[in-house]
Amino acid sequence: MKLENLVESPETKKRKIVGRGPGSGRGKTSTRGEKGQKARSGASISPWFEGGQTPLYRRVPKRGFNNAKFRKEYAVINLSDLNRFNDGDVITPELLKEMGIVKKQMAGIKVLANGKLEKKVTVRAQRFSSKAVTKIEEQGGTAEVI
Repeated sequence: MKLENLVESPETKKRKIVGRGPGSGRGKTSTRGEKGQKARSGASISPWFEGGQTPLYRRVPKRGFNNAKFRKEYAVINLSDLNRFNDGDVITPELLKEMGIVKKQMAGIKVLANGKLEKKVTVRAQRFSSKAVTKIEEQGGTAEVI
């Protein structure tokens, strides 16, 4: 690289400044055109707005079945959360809520097999994963579906 080969970097383009006096040529309406919704201050139109015409998402027929209305959400706990209890304890959803392990019971409680269970306990819940049941029974406990 030689000194005579150095090229000055191209200048950055200046930002267009609008609404500044009579000499700028961009005064008065300031490139917004005249009147209309887009000429107003604070105007922002959503991309799906079609000027008052019934929008596409309302014109297109809705088809099929969506199960979202009928879906059941369960409060989830892991086996490792049950190690707080003593051997022989009966763990119920009410007890879990009382201890703060579960905030809301929702449609019920589901026990998952994450973590290692080290206690022999009886767990009463609405749902169990199949691995959770086998892990509870390996420890000598029982899993009861309410």
